[in-house]
Amino acid sequence: MGNVIMVTGMVLSSLPVGEFDRRIVLLTKERGKISAFAKGSRRMNSPLMGVTQPFAFGKFEMYEGRTSYDVRKADISHYFTEVTGDYDSVCYACYFAELADYYGRENLEASQMLNLLYVTLKALGKEAIPNELIRYIYELKLMSINGECPGLFECVKCGNSNKINYFSMQMFGMVCADCAHLVNDCVAISESCAYTLQYIVSARLEKMYTFTVSDSVLKELSYIVGRIRSRIIDKRMKSLELLDNTI
Repeated sequence: MGNVIMVTGMVLSSLPVGEFDRRIVLLTKERGKISAFAKGSRRMNSPLMGVTQPFAFGKFEMYEGRTSYDVRKADISHYFTEVTGDYDSVCYACYFAELADYYGRENLEASQMLNLLYVTLKALGKEAIPNELIRYIYELKLMSINGECPGLFECVKCGNSNKINYFSMQMFGMVCADCAHLVNDCVAISESCAYTLQYIVSARLEKMYTFTVSDSVLKELSYIVGRIRSRIIDKRMKSLELLDNTI
């Protein structure tokens, strides 16, 4: 059959295959994004039934074949029922999983992406901060982890780290007050918004969802992070369309 391997991961998506099986996509710490078959998981009382639920997180034991993986068993430590029990939270979680699927690559270590997705779903379940803010934090942090973050800590025109209260998509980063008149598409942002953007990309994951912002800053984040996402991510996200229709 092949080697037996153990990976830590989360189910990003699950689709029925044939009469009794499912094909799941996992984001794993050790091997990045992989697809695996859970044979017989749709049979009543199958021990693999719970394993195939979206957002199931834990350790998965699998056979590694020449062209595919087969789930043998799993020890699921978290099903995120606090998220799956709320429709709006599920919409956000599906979008976060789809973004992780977009960035995931097979055989590339993905511990940062997996940890980010885990703490993000935990934040969704706690309802300590608005889901919309969680979304912008997750989007920007995920793009940063994958090396696609704009310049946020100094003026991308002159290198000055003071008075950087403008953002330019053309220059793809922050611009200082002295250079703003030299860049055609500069948009003025508040000091609070600039600080929040910097904090998101620099803070440790355990500190990522420990703050909230005013409605005005949230509106600024929506605009700036939305522009960044539109430039970097070229895939049409089905879950994003559903999410935007629910807001």
